[in-house]
Amino acid sequence: MEGGGRPSAAQAALLAASTAITALLYSVYRQKARVARGLEGARKVRLDGDLRAVLLEAPGRCVPYAVIEGVVRSVKETLSSQFVENCKGVVQRLTLQEHKMVWNRTTHLWNDYEKIIHQRTNTTPFELVPAEDGAGVTVRVMKPLDAAELSLETVYEKFHPSVQSFTDVIGHYISGERPKGIQETEQMLKVGTALTGVGELVLDNATIKLQPPKQGMPYYLSALDFESLLHKQESSVRFWKILTVVFGFATCAVLFFLLRKQYRHHRERQHLRQMQEEFRQAQERLMNAEGGETLKNACVVCLSSTKSCVFLECGHVCSCHECYQALPEPKKCPICRQGITRVVPLYNS
Repeated sequence: MEGGGRPSAAQAALLAASTAITALLYSVYRQKARVARGLEGARKVRLDGDLRAVLLEAPGRCVPYAVIEGVVRSVKETLSSQFVENCKGVVQRLTLQEHKMVWNRTTHLWNDYEKIIHQRTNTTPFELVPAEDGAGVTVRVMKPLDAAELSLETVYEKFHPSVQSFTDVIGHYISGERPKGIQETEQMLKVGTALTGVGELVLDNATIKLQPPKQGMPYYLSALDFESLLHKQESSVRFWKILTVVFGFATCAVLFFLLRKQYRHHRERQHLRQMQEEFRQAQERLMNAEGGETLKNACVVCLSSTKSCVFLECGHVCSCHECYQALPEPKKCPICRQGITRVVPLYNS
C-alpha cells in the first residue's frame, strides 16, 4: 500500500486486469449458456411424410429453430475427390499448409509455426433425405458454409518435406526460419453421410429448406447425433463456467487483500488519533489541576519529573536526566529534532 492507505499502481493494475478477465470470461460463459439453452429448446422434427403438414400448421410456415436428421444426397452433380477414386461429396475443401520452425529470440527455442498458404472450398447443392428410402420427402440445405460446425471428413492428407542444401540450412539459421514442408489436405462432406442439421426450417412453396436462423442462434451441420451435439455444448458451458469461477475467486482474493490492508491502515490511524486525543486530555487535566505551575517545569517526555537538562546547541530545556538517557542514538532534541552535542545540568534555586 502507498502512503494514505491507497493501493499501489501494481496492485491497482492487478485488480483491474483480474476484473476485466473475469468479466470477459463471464460474457463468453453467458453466450455459451444461451446457445446451449437454445439448442436444448430446439424443436425436434422427423424427416418423414408428416413434415410438410407440420410446417403448414406452423406460423409463417416456419419453425424458427429446429433439429432434423437425415442423409446427405446431391441435388445435381456431385464433387469428385482429386486424390481418392470413387469418393463423391457435396462440399470439398482443399488446403495447402506451410510448416516451419521459427527461432524465438526471447526463449531461445525453435517453435513450430503453421500457416495456410492456400485454401479453396467447392460446394454443390445438396439435401437431406431419410435414412430409409421411400419416404419421398427431402430438405434442401442452404448456405452450408455458414454453419458454426460443418463436419468434413479428411479423405486425403500428404506431407511434402522441404529439400534443403547445406547453403540453405546456413541461411535458415541466420534468418531464424527453417522450412519443414508443405502439407496437402482434402476434406469432403461425402454423399451418404448421416447429418444433424439445426437451424430455421421453412416451407418455401413446395421446397422445404434448412437455413441459418434469424434470431442469432448458431447454425449446425454436424455428423454427431443431436444428444452428442448437445452434450458437447454443455461441456463447453461447464468449461467456461469453471474458468469464470476461478478468475472470480482470484479477483475477490485480490480485492479482499486490498480492503484488508486499507482497513488495517484505517485502524492504525484511528488508534493514533485516539492516543493523541488522550494525551491532549491528560495535558489539559494537568494544566487545570493544582500544581499547574509544576507542570510547566515537567519533562515533556514523561510529564512527571522536573526538567533538569539544557540541550546544546539548540538551547531547549525540555527533559529530565532519566529521559535524556533513554533517548535513542544519535540523540536528538524532542522539540526541534536537532542533534544534541552537549548537555548542561539545570539547577533551580
